[in-house]
Amino acid sequence: MTDRYAVIGNPVAHSKSPQIHRMFAEQTGEDISYEAILAPLDGFAATVGRLRKEGYKGCNITVPFKFEAFNIATELGERAQAAQAANTLKFAGQNIFGDNTDGVGLVRDIQENLGVRLDDRRVLLMGSGGAAYGVVLPLLAAGAKLTVANRTPDKARQLAAAFAAQGLISVSNYEDLRGRQFDVVINATSSGLSDEMPPLPEDIFAGNALGYDMMYGRETPFMAFAREHGARVADGLGMLVEQAAEAFFLWCNVRPETAPVIAALRKQQ
Repeated sequence: MTDRYAVIGNPVAHSKSPQIHRMFAEQTGEDISYEAILAPLDGFAATVGRLRKEGYKGCNITVPFKFEAFNIATELGERAQAAQAANTLKFAGQNIFGDNTDGVGLVRDIQENLGVRLDDRRVLLMGSGGAAYGVVLPLLAAGAKLTVANRTPDKARQLAAAFAAQGLISVSNYEDLRGRQFDVVINATSSGLSDEMPPLPEDIFAGNALGYDMMYGRETPFMAFAREHGARVADGLGMLVEQAAEAFFLWCNVRPETAPVIAALRKQQ
């Protein structure tokens, strides 16, 4: 019998998740269906309840419902607890298991697809919102020397304090980054949505540095800035596929190959 899964969001029509999971299913031979479901802004919990009654096995969660998904889970994995948000739910009887696969998706994309090791590397993470919280634990686990920069330093300090037990995180405003260089610079802000550029110093990139923007689908001002200043550049498409692969593994206990899926999506851009 076909196992049913979905991605829930608002908006959600743009989501590539149904296409990604269809490719995973074809590749692995798993009998699943996967669809995009638009939930009312005040109706996330009701939507999840309906899917459970209809026999769905799990779902992915996109904006703006990741915090609500965290709150309705009856059991949470370490990654979701650290992020205080869930992007993947697995249903089993009365249990709702919540996980967060964003961070492991980012780390796998950087290390395995892009070939950039994070162990003992100077990593700058821009932003202190939900996207940043979702990736800190896997970055620390990979051995990164992590600095968080935010326009509002208090928010960066709150993030660092939240992960104090997992590792040391330096905190900086953008002004104080002058004279410092990083091997990997990750944009976890929403600046690309408004075509804005975080106020980075021009010499922020070390030799052979990587500039990584979690957004995908178009070149952001940050990506253009990184390229202009000698860095290798990547968008978040690989992260999207890798986090989906981790969710697929959680549901089906089969790990799909991500490289052909990333390549197929790149051809569509």
